[in-house]
Amino acid sequence: MAEADYTNNGTVDIKGNPANKKKTGNWKACRFILGNECCERLAYYGMSTNLVNYLGDRLNQGNVAASNNVTNWSGTCYVTPLIGAFLADSYLGRYWTIASFVIIYIIGMTLLTLSASVTGLKPSCDKDSCHPTTGQTAACFVALYMIALGTGGIKPCVSSFGADQFDETDETERKRKSSFFNWFYLSINIGALVASSVLVWIQMNVGWGWGFGVPAVAMAVAVVFFFLGSKLYRLQKPGGSPITRIVQVIVASIRKSNVQVPADKSLLYETVEEESQIQGSRKLEYTNKFKFFDKAAVKTQDDNIKGLTSPWRLCTVTQVEELKSIVRLLPVWASGIVFSTVYSQMSTMFVLQGNTMDQHMGPHFQIPSASLSLFDTLSVIFWAPVYDRIIVPYARRFTGHERGFTQLQPSLTSSSIYGFQNGLPTRKLQGILNETEWLVDNAEITFALFQALFAYKKCLINTVGLVVDCQWSTADMFVLLYFMVSS
Repeated sequence: MAEADYTNNGTVDIKGNPANKKKTGNWKACRFILGNECCERLAYYGMSTNLVNYLGDRLNQGNVAASNNVTNWSGTCYVTPLIGAFLADSYLGRYWTIASFVIIYIIGMTLLTLSASVTGLKPSCDKDSCHPTTGQTAACFVALYMIALGTGGIKPCVSSFGADQFDETDETERKRKSSFFNWFYLSINIGALVASSVLVWIQMNVGWGWGFGVPAVAMAVAVVFFFLGSKLYRLQKPGGSPITRIVQVIVASIRKSNVQVPADKSLLYETVEEESQIQGSRKLEYTNKFKFFDKAAVKTQDDNIKGLTSPWRLCTVTQVEELKSIVRLLPVWASGIVFSTVYSQMSTMFVLQGNTMDQHMGPHFQIPSASLSLFDTLSVIFWAPVYDRIIVPYARRFTGHERGFTQLQPSLTSSSIYGFQNGLPTRKLQGILNETEWLVDNAEITFALFQALFAYKKCLINTVGLVVDCQWSTADMFVLLYFMVSS
């Protein structure tokens, strides 16, 4: 076959052969990844969205203890991806990391289902409360933290694994790659929609055994989806530990703190090969920032030990730029702390506050407190395709950017629109709600929910950019509709 039939980014197929463009990758592989992500998120949110109520109802924990345990568990779910990412980048690769951790995940889901349904493992309950034993509580938490470990190998790898299915050197595939992330986010929200509506209703009206059993089955379906596409996947080989490379640059820079960086940056050390020494990565261009780290790439006579160049004394420009990229991202990471602090309340405070509300929508239907988050999900499901199919192509005509917008334009635009939209003072909003006849009985509770929504969406960072404002405007309309019907 011609060389043009193969990818140029170093990817291989499941057998380790160079990836053929016509037989692997692209959307034919991504449909399995999107199906896997949809089912996995359905399983995760189906179990986590209403978890605070389960801990309160079945494990007899108070609001503070239940919220604390949910927050600690959720935090663990975001720490374990550091382990998964390290293993994927350094040793296993993304495919085998997902394949390994998904087994732990499904074992955890199965154990959680058993702890809520099998006599002896599930707590005994009377009309007033449940009476869990220490062993039953331990079984539940072992299951939860097995799930946390399992998600650590999936969360950091799936989106990147989807991106691996597109060759960055191919212009056509590069455009499809940009579109993939919008559909990936949509698949997450489809799973979250089913979880926060159907599964929450099952948990509150049918039973916790079924409520956790269905997510476990969904996780099994996710596993099937993932492995069905194995022959179509493009795999990126692990490129070694990024932590080691970063530390090498820092150590080399400190050792050469007295070395002068040459004015001609072409004199800085870089490999002569066309490809980067880092497996699966391209060479990075020099940037004129954080110049102290440039010292690690300055050649000196002390760099060679017994005729060999020590990576702890001399690093490539690509290595240095890799560290600089991480340093540039630190402010973004730091700002995410505020967002995460607010977002964590969605599965604890919002649900517990929802328990105190009148949850009826009409005389015959009652919306579960854990289902209040579906307003956000519904609006994302509507706006994500609109953004990808209408807004981006239209914007591309004016900006000339292949993605329609730069990375910052959607966020800045949506923030400006949203700031204007929220210019209405909260006192005036409360007055409007109190003066409106159809909201008289629910004015206080409506205002409380609007305050909660405003606090949440001010910190929301949406991967589909401009959709953030449209999504939450739609969410507000859903909330208004909810209270109109329930009045």
